[in-house]
This record gives sequence, C-alpha cells and structure tokens, in this order.
Amino acid sequence: MLFDEKERKLLTLTRDDASHPLAAYAKNDFKLDGFEWPSVEHYYQAMKFDDAEYREQIRLAAHPADAAKLGKSKRHQRRRDWKKNSITYMTRATYIKARTYPEIAQMLLDSGDMEIKDLSQYDYFWGSGRDLRGENAFGKMLMGVRKKLREELVK
Repeated sequence: MLFDEKERKLLTLTRDDASHPLAAYAKNDFKLDGFEWPSVEHYYQAMKFDDAEYREQIRLAAHPADAAKLGKSKRHQRRRDWKKNSITYMTRATYIKARTYPEIAQMLLDSGDMEIKDLSQYDYFWGSGRDLRGENAFGKMLMGVRKKLREELVK
C-alpha cells in the first residue's frame, strides 16, 4: 500500500502537474471515442467543441498546457451543453486512463478513503483555490472514479 491511512488523511495534487500520475496533465495516452488522447486534459479541452477540425487540433497539441490554451479560445464556439457536461467528460477520460494503466488505478485504490484535494490556487471550480474554499471538483471527481474502481473489484 502506497499510503499509510493513519499518517495521512488527505491526498493533494494539482490538476496541471504533469509529473503526478493522477493529474489531468499527466502524459498517459489512452483511447476513447475512436481516438488516442495524449492526456486527460487533451480530451477534456477538445470535448468543449463540436468542430471536429478544432478538436483534432487540440488532440494533436504538443503539451497538455497547449491543449488547455486552445480550449480557452474565444474564436471557437463551445458546445451549448458544456457547463452541464464538463465534469462528465473529465470523469470519463480519467476513468479510462485508470482502466488503461493498472498502476494508476491502484494508486487511486491505495488512497483508501482519503479526501483528495486539488490545490490549484487560482481555480475555484476544479481546485480548492487559495483559501481552500473552492469547489474541488477535480478532487471530488477522482474520489468518484476511485469509488467506481472499488465497486468493480467487488463484482
């Protein structure tokens, strides 16, 4: 087991830390929706748009930060249902990444019941923000994927 639950009750990371296997920026490619994606961030940013050519441009971005920058484009219209479905896309990609890489799934499972927090200082939706009062949607999403992986072990 990677974590001693008596010593730690909190697992922290930032979504954009490409060196952390659970981060969206981690370069762990996976197949989803008929394409190979270099990272969860690439998939997430591409799914913001209906324009297939622009999605492909995002998919081919050299780095997850480049994909994120393209995903913030004001020149391309976002999907109308984006706000309603953004967490679903992040969850799908993270789950598929975990199923593709057993060691990443195991890392999540080994975290037991620890709370997971994204400590992104300026992101109050995906992260906890500077004052730790943000939504922490990324941490909550990781805990949800962990729960689903755990349930699959029982079946």
